[in-house]
Amino acid sequence: MKRIIMMVLRNLPFIPMAWFKLCWYASHVDNYTEGERYALLKMIDRRANKGGNITIDAHGVENIPEENGFIFYPNHQGLYDVLAIMAPCPVPFSVVAKKEVGQVPFLKQVFACMKAFLIDREDIRQSMQVIINVTKEVKKGRNYLIFPEGTRSKQGNHPQEFKGGSFKAAMKAKCPIIPVALIDSYKSFDTGSAAPITVQVHFLKPMEYEEYKDMKSTEIAAEVRRRIEETIKANGGWD
Repeated sequence: MKRIIMMVLRNLPFIPMAWFKLCWYASHVDNYTEGERYALLKMIDRRANKGGNITIDAHGVENIPEENGFIFYPNHQGLYDVLAIMAPCPVPFSVVAKKEVGQVPFLKQVFACMKAFLIDREDIRQSMQVIINVTKEVKKGRNYLIFPEGTRSKQGNHPQEFKGGSFKAAMKAKCPIIPVALIDSYKSFDTGSAAPITVQVHFLKPMEYEEYKDMKSTEIAAEVRRRIEETIKANGGWD
């Protein structure tokens, strides 16, 4: 967390105006298109990465569907994950995140700007309503990101179990599932120093509905995890 705040604050004199714009957009989201809000977030993301000495090494951007209405499913390493994926992603997306993250300074404004859904994992009814809402929005052409582990891994690049329930929205929307492999994203979360960091972001080939329509949610979860782990191993992230 310290590094995220540090990489934002260090990049003065750019920050005051950008911070004001972010807060303004977050408080007046309906006054701006999703494209306008995403453009602002990407600009802030680029400057923050520069200030934090973080390089994004992106692969497979061509695997992101040209047609909107899909869901990213990345392994979860920490608070920086969404910013790492946003940097190379050319199309807007929103996020489903646990409600606690919605209180983190800077990320709170970022998620508000993205019109993210914050999920209360202790409230089953609210969690189910989030799935219903995301399904409706994906069907209308919005893109989302859901962390199938539910919480960040504490084992670096080694993912935890992927929960089948995380894939219910995709199954109901019958949309493409895009596995995303993150490598070393956790270092930006856990490291307080300003030493350079390279984070790998691998957008894998989509799982189309025809491929997974006859699979159980737990089977989809296991397959997405397998593909992500295979990518991490193939790119030097498995220690």
